[in-house]
Amino acid sequence: MSSIPSVSVYAVSPQHAGVDEAGRGALVGSVFAAAVILPLHFDLPGLTDSKKLSEKKRDDLTVLIKQQATAYAVAYADVAEIHQYNILHAALLAMKRAVNALPLRLEKVWIDGNRIPPDLSVPAEAVVKGDSKIAAVSAASVLAKTARDAEMYDLAQRYPQYGFDRHKGYGTAQHLAALQRYGVLPQHRQDFAPVRALIAQGRLFE
Repeated sequence: MSSIPSVSVYAVSPQHAGVDEAGRGALVGSVFAAAVILPLHFDLPGLTDSKKLSEKKRDDLTVLIKQQATAYAVAYADVAEIHQYNILHAALLAMKRAVNALPLRLEKVWIDGNRIPPDLSVPAEAVVKGDSKIAAVSAASVLAKTARDAEMYDLAQRYPQYGFDRHKGYGTAQHLAALQRYGVLPQHRQDFAPVRALIAQGRLFE
């Protein structure tokens, strides 16, 4: 790609959507994606890649994005689909679902990363680190992340001993220790190496 679109270039095209996903590297739960269309003028102070923001800032921006977006959609692919398709293709599926759920006709979609979901009905371009370069992609990264965090908080309520509210399902030392002690949950991604090894040992949640 000869050039990376800037936020100002994107902002003159309000029929463009930004798309990003969250949760590809986690050991548990669905992979989420969001698609966001921002208006020509918006006020989202501090908006950037969700990974660079505190949880409180993401939560605050989520409210503002939903208030100001021309349209937005959040979608996911669940654990069964991750097992069926693998995590990459499940993430692309979640992205496609988010784009398809938008109620407006699009001219183009900007997608964070280097892969475009197959069979999209609109032109699309992948932008590496797009969540730091294009406002709508940044907004999508925030919505996808907060939606996935909500799933982790729900799991934390059901299985408090695993600490999902703290590590959000990623392979931290705390999470791996809980897996060793309590076993693999149905919501864990069985094809991911640490989980697969414990399944082979019969270490299932009882």
